Amino acid sequence: MLRERFTADMKDAMKAGDKGKLGAIRLIQAALKDKDIEARGNGKEPLSDEEILALLQKMVKQRQESIAMYEQGGREELAQAEKSEIEVISAYLPKQMDDAEMKAAIEAAIAETGAASMKDMGKVVGTLRAKYVGRMDFAKASGIVKDLLPKG
Repeated sequence: MLRERFTADMKDAMKAGDKGKLGAIRLIQAALKDKDIEARGNGKEPLSDEEILALLQKMVKQRQESIAMYEQGGREELAQAEKSEIEVISAYLPKQMDDAEMKAAIEAAIAETGAASMKDMGKVVGTLRAKYVGRMDFAKASGIVKDLLPKG
């Protein structure tokens, strides 16, 4: 379903002459094609929508890191280009959870998995990844899980 949306949006961007959006969608499709080729090489199916969402999240995170480096280096025009790409990529992601929603989801996952200590962190994060792909920043979530699970 997402693949068809990328293609339709790319055609619309071409017709509208929106070079920024067109470039960002082409980047998405190139990354997707690379992942599909990698999956085929490993004897797997093409990426599912959930896997595509995870790929998009990774692309956003990469651009955020680039923005920080460009701003440190005083390259504001490059940082702005990355921000524009983030806007286009983020449009395909579901609404991100806020901190309160994330904490509630983590507490529910801890209860669901019966996690009792830091040893169970992998189970909790695995449950979160299965349910909230594309909607949760898992680096941030891992920190919250560490805070909520008893040490030991």
